[in-house]
Amino acid sequence: MALSLPLSDIAVTTLALTLAGAFGLLFGKLQIRKIGLGIGGVLFSGILVGHLASRAGIEFDGEVMHFVRELGLILFVYTIGIQVGPSFFSSFAKSGLKFNLAAIAIVLGGVAVTLAIWAITDLPLPVLVGVMSGAVTNTPGLGAAQQVLGDAGFPASEVANSGMGYAMAYPFGILGILTAMFVIRALFRIVVADEEAAYKAETRSGEEALPSINVEVMNANLDGLRLGDVPDLFDQGVVASRMKKAGELVVPTRDVIVHVGDCLHLVGPKDKLLAMKLILGREIDAALTTKGTKLTWTRLVVTKERVLGKSLRELAFLEGHGVTVSRINRAGVELPAQASSTLAFGDIVTVVGAQADIDAVASQLGNENARLQEVQFPALFFGIALGVLLGSIPLAVPGLPAPLKLGLAGGPLMAAILLGRLGHWGPFTWYMPPAANHALREFGIVLFLAVVGIVAGDRFFETLLHGDGLLWMGYGILITVLPLLLVGILARIFGKFNYLSLCGVLAGSMTDPPALAFAVSMSPTGAASVAYVSVYPLVMFLRILVPQILVLVLAGIGAGAF
Repeated sequence: MALSLPLSDIAVTTLALTLAGAFGLLFGKLQIRKIGLGIGGVLFSGILVGHLASRAGIEFDGEVMHFVRELGLILFVYTIGIQVGPSFFSSFAKSGLKFNLAAIAIVLGGVAVTLAIWAITDLPLPVLVGVMSGAVTNTPGLGAAQQVLGDAGFPASEVANSGMGYAMAYPFGILGILTAMFVIRALFRIVVADEEAAYKAETRSGEEALPSINVEVMNANLDGLRLGDVPDLFDQGVVASRMKKAGELVVPTRDVIVHVGDCLHLVGPKDKLLAMKLILGREIDAALTTKGTKLTWTRLVVTKERVLGKSLRELAFLEGHGVTVSRINRAGVELPAQASSTLAFGDIVTVVGAQADIDAVASQLGNENARLQEVQFPALFFGIALGVLLGSIPLAVPGLPAPLKLGLAGGPLMAAILLGRLGHWGPFTWYMPPAANHALREFGIVLFLAVVGIVAGDRFFETLLHGDGLLWMGYGILITVLPLLLVGILARIFGKFNYLSLCGVLAGSMTDPPALAFAVSMSPTGAASVAYVSVYPLVMFLRILVPQILVLVLAGIGAGAF
């Protein structure tokens, strides 16, 4: 007697999505020389599930699949925005500006190649933007393209073709980045060991961690002044974290009187430390350590809501307890502790003082590490709501046939970047534990890719074997390789890019973690990772915005032709 399971439409859809996700993630973990499909394995698993379902006569509810796809996309881009928000604007400073200019050039180069393909071929617009997104391995870009294609009036069957174009171009999107790295390395006869040494020499002269020096006061004009009255001290990026007077180590609060012969341990940016040394006296080698004294230092985590957004000047209890804050670490970046510096949830502040005073300050700041593992769900849902509203605002752009919208991809991403940078407002705190952020991001992208694969699966193999699939793959190779090689070569010749940093820029310009993993495996210096993180936020935003603009512009041109 045969056993049959009467499954509802929702049960069948759920079963298909979960099987595509489970086997796709396992498939993505398979690697050849540390290179694998990663999360892209879900797309191909979904294609297989969709193909088998089509052969079995199983149909899925289009509206349900559309909702799941958009929800997954929203979760993915929002968590990305929250992650990169605190460092988004600072990524343009110093070498980050050079890295971002190169990444922007790669993005625009990909657009130029895409437009050239559009001009000389009869490739349908949905397929074109799908191939472009696959060639640059950017899934949110595909999501943005599919949404704007629907808004522009393309039928669902044509919108689904963008997913097939994406799948055709995606595998070489990864291999193309590695090919560009190998070609540049061979072309310039690069020796990785030499690049490592050059990077270490460069970073030693400009470390991200705040440097410190010990200075002896020799300027007689400062004798008898309060430390708070010493020019450029405390409020201009330089902080005195320890002070030795008459052989005794004390906490250098603003009210402490300074005398010639006193020694100060100063923390701040290198250029400002040099200027401060000229004002105070001379640099000395003697260590002003707290070891063996009544003073100590510790790192405290900011978790109390009532201090969020407050400046160190407003938090009078810090100096009232006889302690000083020497550094603020926010999202891995050390910031100088100035009077105007404000505190954000999750900040790690370095505090110097007596243990009893530090304990009192710890209770004021919170210092509850367990709270860092809590997901702020009210802020999560409110932030997504703001993102959806922001993405729905029509922006009239001269020359475009229809208003431009950030959509359900760009809106939540932009809102999350701004909210992540803001950190705190009213009852909402936009901080998400890294583990929770990673889990939600993975869950969202798995849902999105599973739906895209399943919807495209019924025609994928026919298109690949008997249609234009191989031709689409060739177009994708051009979009991947040409901009990477051109910009990579120019960056090496004219920008004097370190090869390891350049590999990070190439991987970041494609927002491709497998390529980053390969670049990191070449050297333990961290050069590739730093460059990747520097360009990732801006590139992700551009990769989401560009397909929307292309669809609106090219759809308008196509409509005008008739």
